[in-house]
Amino acid sequence: MRNHRSSRWATLAVLLCFTLLHQADRLIIGPLTSSIMDSFHINEAQMGTVLSGALVTGGLLFPLWGYLFDRFSRARLLAIAAAVWGATTWLSALAPTFGWFVASRASTGIDDASVPGAYSLLADTFEPRVRGKVYAVLKMSIPVGYVVGAALATFLAPRIGWRWVFVVTGSAGMLVAVLVALFVREVPRGATEPELAGVSGASLTFRWSVARRLLRRRTLVALYAQGFLAVIPINVVTFWMYRYLETERGYSGQASLSVAIVTVAGLAVGLPLGGALGDRLFRAMPRGRLLVVVATIPGSLLLCAALLVPVTYHVAFALLAMTGSFLAGFAAPNIGATISDISPPEVRSTALAMQSLVETTGAALAPLLTGIVASRISLGTAFLVLIASASVLWTPCYLIALRNVSSDIEQTHAELRARSSS
Repeated sequence: MRNHRSSRWATLAVLLCFTLLHQADRLIIGPLTSSIMDSFHINEAQMGTVLSGALVTGGLLFPLWGYLFDRFSRARLLAIAAAVWGATTWLSALAPTFGWFVASRASTGIDDASVPGAYSLLADTFEPRVRGKVYAVLKMSIPVGYVVGAALATFLAPRIGWRWVFVVTGSAGMLVAVLVALFVREVPRGATEPELAGVSGASLTFRWSVARRLLRRRTLVALYAQGFLAVIPINVVTFWMYRYLETERGYSGQASLSVAIVTVAGLAVGLPLGGALGDRLFRAMPRGRLLVVVATIPGSLLLCAALLVPVTYHVAFALLAMTGSFLAGFAAPNIGATISDISPPEVRSTALAMQSLVETTGAALAPLLTGIVASRISLGTAFLVLIASASVLWTPCYLIALRNVSSDIEQTHAELRARSSS
């Protein structure tokens, strides 16, 4: 038992390292945006194609990765994904022209689509009652990875140039590939589901018929729809925040880093707190996790309010951005855990990949739309319009999911009990 516990915590630690450093590599382009634009002499709209390229590539590959993770060893596939991350990032550092840079950055999206495999593996490693907290730990890699990437960009880029920064983060990918291969072990699908105790693994192999039935779950369909909208605000801020602070609020590089740290600190605190609160309410009622997600609505309002604060009100801007990000962080771990709660174990990677596909589509449009609006009006206006519009459209999708989640979870549990008794 002690070996099992140490093994599962080692798996979580390595996968956290994987996702944290991967997010740092993926998001570091935001703080490097101005340097890259100056290097290739391009405008915001052209830079928007760079930011969206990797997201489009990842989105197209999510269904394939989801299928592979449900059929083969998730641990081995994650090691391969880390190696691909390292190699494609090195290609970005070597790109001689803007066209080659767009193509090489787009290729970095290949491994972005591997994330659902990590969540699926953790769902079979930890019990459902703590799934929200475990997912929150991994979700924390997004804000923490952003800070790590921002710090690398701020302190390394002026000294060694943006190309060598990509060499450093690409090398991290190769190191992580080795760690995953050495310490992450595959576990049987459905190993932590109480209803499947004693059921052989042979009955939990991927079947297209089971995967197609996912779309009959109204909660999943609603969560997929809201996922498209929910990621727009965070990706607008993630990829364009540094540029916005520099050009429209007049912040220096150090000041921009400070504001970025404060903002993502709010998100980093909100993720685990939201996950823990979701787990607590889930043990009391099936819809408990989604009830916690409602915090996203006031969070979006506070982010919009921050954009309306005068440029001289530095503290008010930072506090509103931090608080809005804190409340927005309640959603991610609980939505991921809810999808895992509803999905049968043998198609869980596919269910999560479908969510990631929809989210990546929204994420891919966000930086491009921001760049187009910014080139015609301003970044601040682009931020406000996209965040407000996405938040308004998101609410009906959330309410549909909240209404149906209890019955969909019970339906999944009934199917698992039926398998166990047959």
